[in-house]
Amino acid sequence: MNRLSTSVLAFLFLTASPLAGDEIQIPVVKDGKAQVIKELEDSDYWIRHDLWVETEFDTDGDGKLDRMHVSVTRPTQTDTQSLKLPVVYNSSPYFAGTAGSDESFYWDPRQELGDDPPKRSEAPDVKLTGTRPIISKRHVKDWLPRGFVVVHSSAPGTGLSQGCPTVGDDPEALAPKAVIDWLCGRGKGFTEPEGGEPVEAYWCSGKVGMTGTSYNGTIPLAAATTGVEGLEVIIPVAPNTSYYHYYRSNGLVRHPGGYLGEDIDILYDFIHSGGDEAIKDYCNCNVRDELMIAQQDRATGDYNDFWASRDYLNRIDGVKAAVLMSHAFNDWNVVPEHSIRIYEALKKNGVETKLFMHQGGHGGPPPIDMMNRWFTHYLFGEDNGVENDSNAWIVRESDDRSKPTEYPEYPHPDAKFVSLYPTPGAPQRGSLQTSPLATVIEETLVDNFSFSGDSLAQAEYTEHRLIYTTPELNEAVHLSGTPRIKLRIACDRPAANLSVWLVSLPWNGDRNAKITDNIITRGWADPQNIDSIRESVPLVPGQFYDVEFDLQPDDQIIAKGQQIGLMVFSSDRDYTLHPTPGTKITLDLQKTRLSLPVVGGTIPFATKD
Repeated sequence: MNRLSTSVLAFLFLTASPLAGDEIQIPVVKDGKAQVIKELEDSDYWIRHDLWVETEFDTDGDGKLDRMHVSVTRPTQTDTQSLKLPVVYNSSPYFAGTAGSDESFYWDPRQELGDDPPKRSEAPDVKLTGTRPIISKRHVKDWLPRGFVVVHSSAPGTGLSQGCPTVGDDPEALAPKAVIDWLCGRGKGFTEPEGGEPVEAYWCSGKVGMTGTSYNGTIPLAAATTGVEGLEVIIPVAPNTSYYHYYRSNGLVRHPGGYLGEDIDILYDFIHSGGDEAIKDYCNCNVRDELMIAQQDRATGDYNDFWASRDYLNRIDGVKAAVLMSHAFNDWNVVPEHSIRIYEALKKNGVETKLFMHQGGHGGPPPIDMMNRWFTHYLFGEDNGVENDSNAWIVRESDDRSKPTEYPEYPHPDAKFVSLYPTPGAPQRGSLQTSPLATVIEETLVDNFSFSGDSLAQAEYTEHRLIYTTPELNEAVHLSGTPRIKLRIACDRPAANLSVWLVSLPWNGDRNAKITDNIITRGWADPQNIDSIRESVPLVPGQFYDVEFDLQPDDQIIAKGQQIGLMVFSSDRDYTLHPTPGTKITLDLQKTRLSLPVVGGTIPFATKD
C-alpha cells in the first residue's frame, strides 16, 4: 500500500536535506504553550501533498460515494524521524472561489408579507480557483512551526471535492468526520478523485483539533456533533449554528447584516464551485430548487423540518470534543445568539467548554496564546491547567482584543433582571420607568421601510417609530445576558414586521464612533407566530396580542450620562422584508415591558434637583 500520494514523491528530496538527520523534540512547551521550533520554521522543508478522502454519502446522485479534496502540510521530520504529530484541521466551502459580490441574483426584499417572493435572477457561475496540492495556507505559519500538522479540505460540492453543497445538512458534518476518520486510520484516502492509490496518514498521532471563522467555524461544530473519535478540541469563531437563526428570527424573514436579500439558496449558489456541468445541473435541480427554494419559505418565515435539520442545537448531544466558543456581541452578520445558545447547551451537557467574546463585528478569533494553550493541552496532552481557567473571557469596550477580562461565567453571576416600562411621548420620545402605568395608554406607529433604523433612532419627531428612554445614568451600567421584550400590540393588517432596537443615547454621529457607542442590541419577531414558530396565524386587525421574545445577548457597559432607549418599529430597512408602507401598529404601553439583565440588579438614574 502506498503511504504517499504521487504529489508527495516530488518532495522526497527533503529526506536528503541538511535537516534529515537532526533529531528534534516535539513539542517544546513553555508556560503551557507549544513554542516555535527553529527547525520547523523554514517552509522549504515542509511536505505538501493532496488526496481525496471517501465519505459515506452520495449527494450528486452518480451512484458512487463522494470524495473530499484534502491537502496536508507537515514537517519533513514526519518522514525522516517517523514523527507522529497532532493535526490542526480547517475545512471550508470558500477555498476554491465564490460567486463574489454580485448581488443581482439575491431575492428582492420588496415583497408583501405572506406572499410568494418575486422570481430572482440566475446566479453567475463560480470560477474555480486554487492550485494543487495546496488548498489553503491558512493557519500553517501559526501551527506547523509549533509542531502540528495542518490539514485543509474543501466542503462538498466546492473546489475539487465531489458532491453537492447542502448547506448545514448531514453531509457538511459527515465530510469532516470522514477526513478525521482517515487521519485516525479508520477512513479511506486516495491519490485521485476516481480510483487512485490508497494513502495513509501514518504521520498523525490520532488527535485532531479544528478551528475556523464564520462558515469555516460552523464546520468544526458540525464535525463535533457526530462524536467522531479523535476530534479532541474545536475553536469555532463566529459559527453559524442554525441556518434558521441566520435567515429568520422568531418567525420573521430576516437577512444577515450586510446581505439584504440573501437566503440559503443564495448561499448555495455563492459557494457552488465544484463539479462538471452535469453534476452542477443535478445539484441545482435536486438540492437548490427542489429542496432549498421549495422549503425555505420566504412567504411566512416559519420554522419547519428543513430548518430543523440545519440547526446544530438539535445535534448537540453528540459533541464530545472540548469547545472554546468565540464570537462578538456586535456581530450583525452571524448574530451572537449562535454561540451563546451552543455554549449554554454544552455546559448543560457537561462538555468542557469556555467562552471568548469581544465587542467588535463579525469574526475575531481568541488571542493566539489562548488558542495555543487549548491545542497544547488537548492535542499534545500537556497538563497546563486550561480546563481550570475562567469560564468566560470578555473584551471590554476600550480594550485590545488580545487582553480579555476574566469572568466566572456568562452571563455575569451578579446580573439580575430589571423591568422597565414605557410612558407616552409619541411622536417624540417617551420615557422608561421602573413601574407600569396605572391606566391604559396607547401609541401608534406607521411602517415605512424607507427610513433606516439609525435615522429613526436619531429623529426628534417621527410617526415611523416609538421610542422610550431612561433618565441619564448616574453611574455606568453593566448589562450582561439576554434582554427580553414583551409588547402588547394591535395591527390594522393581517401581517407586520416587528423590530426592536435597544440604543444608547445621545447618538454618536461621529464617523469614528465605536461600534458599541449607539446600538446596544436588537431583535425581530413575527407577531403571527406568538403561539408556534412553525405556524403563522394571520392577525385579526384591531385585536391586541402579547408578543414576547429575546433580543440578542450582550455584555456591555453603558457609560455614565447616557440614556438607554427602547425603540419599537416595524420594517427594519437593513434586515427585514420591505412591504408597502402604511401598516399601523398600536402599542399598549401599560402591558409593555423591557427586561434588562443588569449586574447588581439596579439602574442608577440621575435625579433632577
